[in-house]
Amino acid sequence: MNLPKDPVMLLSFVNTQLRDNYSNLEELAAAYMTDSETIEEQLKKIDYKYDKNTNSFK
Repeated sequence: MNLPKDPVMLLSFVNTQLRDNYSNLEELAAAYMTDSETIEEQLKKIDYKYDKNTNSFK
């Protein structure tokens, strides 16, 4: 499965996956054969940043 291209859909998908299946962003990125920086760059476009303490984008 590919990650959603739309940043808003990506945000929802990634936060759900982080909550339910992955202990950190690097694990999620590896599972989807991408890197965490790519995900962070996409979500930065809509003013969201990864918070390691909550394991989510805020």
